[in-house]
Amino acid sequence: EEEVYRKLDQRMTEATHSVLDTAERYKVDNRTAAYVVSVKRVADAMKARGWY
Repeated sequence: EEEVYRKLDQRMTEATHSVLDTAERYKVDNRTAAYVVSVKRVADAMKARGWY
């Protein structure tokens, strides 16, 4: 159980940093930055599967 919470905390921290970095890079609000990050993740997954 402790390991699960540790991994969850790590993943949430990385996601938060990714959104904050994207917001700063593109000079947008955090909500828009989260959308940018999510669209990029989907596009990367599609490329990896040969759909794009």
